Amino acid sequence: MLCLRMNEATNKGLKRAWRIGAVVTVSGLAIMPLVLLVVWSLARAWFWPALLPREWSLRAWSYVFSPAADVFNALGFSAGIALAVTLLALVAALPAARALALHEFRGKRLLLFALLLPVLAPPLAATMGMHALFLRYGLSDTILGVALAHLVPAVPYATLMLAGSFSRLDPDLEAQARTLGASRLRVWRYVTMPAILPGLAVAAAFAFLISWSQYLTTLFIGGGRVITLPLIVVAFQRGGDEAVTAALSLVFLLPALMVLAGVSRLMSDGNKIARRTA
Repeated sequence: MLCLRMNEATNKGLKRAWRIGAVVTVSGLAIMPLVLLVVWSLARAWFWPALLPREWSLRAWSYVFSPAADVFNALGFSAGIALAVTLLALVAALPAARALALHEFRGKRLLLFALLLPVLAPPLAATMGMHALFLRYGLSDTILGVALAHLVPAVPYATLMLAGSFSRLDPDLEAQARTLGASRLRVWRYVTMPAILPGLAVAAAFAFLISWSQYLTTLFIGGGRVITLPLIVVAFQRGGDEAVTAALSLVFLLPALMVLAGVSRLMSDGNKIARRTA
């Protein structure tokens, strides 16, 4: 019996050590690129084989925060477009996802395949097609045109994410709430929304990040007049200024990390609400 208990204790200790090691390894792999970006943004020069820069400087950050860089205007354009795309993608995806998840109809598989086409098509081909179409309707070189172009990949992702959430929703719960006298708005607020909240948060995050990270689409549709943060980052990266590129990359990553943190919080709250209502 003593040997069995010792073996169980050893196995538990090994499993715990393996889990801790896995968490530390994954965390290190995730944090290491951010650490390198911070070091690059503070380096005046960094050459192989030096492990650390020999000279440090705040030149890159001084430029990023200077009015001449126009970084904050680009940041505002990027955030505004991404938020608008997120809202429009959810408005378009919610009814489509509900229909795909809760109803059977002829041509459903064909519709699912059509939803995947913007994702499967080469980005350059899709962008060139949209550019030719937008030129006819006067949407090229405009913020509206850029936002509509970002919706093309964002809506399919949001729809598929929400379809998974709606597939786990029991329509009888909504019917029972309506029978008890709840209005459509109250049914949506107290029954439907808590059930799909985790999926809604993930869909919103995907739509935001897809729009936030667009470079090629913004360059073609915006025509160089709609300047977003990815355009500035790529311009400095191609110019060979690693310090400014690293500083801009950190600024570019900050909103994305904030969105991911918010989604994690919403998913946690949504799961708690779902367990209470179950």
